[in-house]
Amino acid sequence: MSYSTYYSSPLGPIMLTSDGDSLTGLWIEGQKYFARTATGEMTEKPSLPIFVLARKWLDKYFKGQRPAIMDLPLAPKGGEFRQAVWQILCEIPYGGLVTYGDIAKRIAGQMNKASMSSQAVGGAVGHNPISIIIPCHRVVGTNGSLTGYAGGIDKKVKLLEHEGVDMSRLFMPQKGTAL
Repeated sequence: MSYSTYYSSPLGPIMLTSDGDSLTGLWIEGQKYFARTATGEMTEKPSLPIFVLARKWLDKYFKGQRPAIMDLPLAPKGGEFRQAVWQILCEIPYGGLVTYGDIAKRIAGQMNKASMSSQAVGGAVGHNPISIIIPCHRVVGTNGSLTGYAGGIDKKVKLLEHEGVDMSRLFMPQKGTAL
């Protein structure tokens, strides 16, 4: 069985999903791939303990505190490659940034490969089903481009500014699929 609820955030409504024990999804309303991994019939259950924990986590986050990702049981649905990428995302500190290329190099090393496609990494980052908590917004292009956020570049900027990221070397892409 799958459960859902909504959280009212400064970015707009956020849908949360759970398998009953762990958080399986967090999507800003209207984001690309919205609730794509939420399968089966959803039962609205705002009082579910994981949702209570997730709302408290999000309250702390949006108040400028830095709650630990490990404070929440997470169970994002995805294959081995995506899971490996999402694990790397969980290691990016508040206010920190990494590039798609950085992640590609780490994944290549983990898989004993000479190289890995940054585009493949971008696909995994873009399909992160637990945005904000698994901080895919902290990934930027090698040149400082704010490319690639399924919730929208405007929301990526707001999240990075909220976390105190120095935005002076970052820029909005002029064209591309990330817009």
